[in-house]
Amino acid sequence: MKVLLVNGSPNREGCTFTALSEVAASLNAAGIDTEIFWIGDKPIGGCVSCGACGKLNRCAFNDKVNEFTALAKDFDGFVFGSPVYYAGMNGNLKCLMDRAFYSSGGQDPNPFRFKPVAAVASARRAGTTSTLDQIQKYFYLAQMPIVTSRYWPMVHGNTPDQVRQDLEGMQVMRMLGRNMAWLLKAISAGKDAGIGTPEAEGPVIFTNFVR
Repeated sequence: MKVLLVNGSPNREGCTFTALSEVAASLNAAGIDTEIFWIGDKPIGGCVSCGACGKLNRCAFNDKVNEFTALAKDFDGFVFGSPVYYAGMNGNLKCLMDRAFYSSGGQDPNPFRFKPVAAVASARRAGTTSTLDQIQKYFYLAQMPIVTSRYWPMVHGNTPDQVRQDLEGMQVMRMLGRNMAWLLKAISAGKDAGIGTPEAEGPVIFTNFVR
């Protein structure tokens, strides 16, 4: 089993990376393989609603987004980590998630559906809970089981060393990793026992509020 941890910070080994590394170490200790995917420090364009992904089975713009979605197919779980920007997630990560989740919606198999996932927020001081709420919205629509810890999965600090001094935050990261490892193993055991994923109901119903 493998978990892909997404570093949504422009800083490759900054505070967000420090938090994700603690989650990864806990997963590794439980026998789960991990990889950290850095979205980079170059601009990532947002979705332009062109609809081409429905025909191409990928985003029309071949950049970091398609690199990520192609990689995601081989993983069993995910952790998305972001620094806090004005009480929200990093803009590049939002663009990546907008396009990755939308363009993969019609894929079969979907690279995200029914795979355990968690969000992690890193801040100097505040804005973490609103950032976590923003990231988790993607998981609801993708039908992904959300993994929790003993507290909201956040760390505080302005440098990696300060983050490591956030002893409660580090413990929350470790428990998040252990909880994800447990859920992954439980899902695997369920599959071995003949328990499959829920049957989809179709066609999908769309209701417009203004007619």
